[in-house]
Parts: sequence; C-alpha cells; structure tokens
Amino acid sequence: MTYEVLLSATSVRQLRKLPNKERDRIAKALRKLEEDPFSPRSGADSRALEGTKPEKHSLRVGPYRVIYPVMKKKVKVVEVFRRGRGYK
Repeated sequence: MTYEVLLSATSVRQLRKLPNKERDRIAKALRKLEEDPFSPRSGADSRALEGTKPEKHSLRVGPYRVIYPVMKKKVKVVEVFRRGRGYK
C-alpha cells in the first residue's frame, strides 16, 4: 500500500531552516514513509506517540524528529525539530 506524504506550512518552514545535508537526509526518510509509515527502519526509527489524538508518530532521523499523523492513506508531516527541543 502506498501512502501520500503531505507537508504542513510549519514543517516546510522548519525544513528550509536546516542545513542542506540534514534537509536531504530528512527528505530521503520522508520518501520511505510513502511505503510504510509505521515500521522502524535503519537510520530512521519510527514510533507512536502516546496520548495524541489523532494518533501521531515520531520519526527519528539523526538528531531530528519528524512528527506526523497517518489518516487513511495520507501522512501529514506537522513538525520537524531537533531532538533537544522536546514534544508538544
């Protein structure tokens, strides 16, 4: 099953602020979400975040976290941030 990955305006703005190397690394991980947004994989660990409605997932890409809910066949990236910042 293929998923469509959508980026929120906030996540686009956050990605633009990153260095090119990190942005490319995250973009590569986001392309893999099209195949399966639920499974952990080498270099990009994914897990469900507890207590979120709708259920959101966190994708670890190096020191960055990508937060996204999955709705039907769509993955909407809502935030991209450095790990130390924490979760909202």
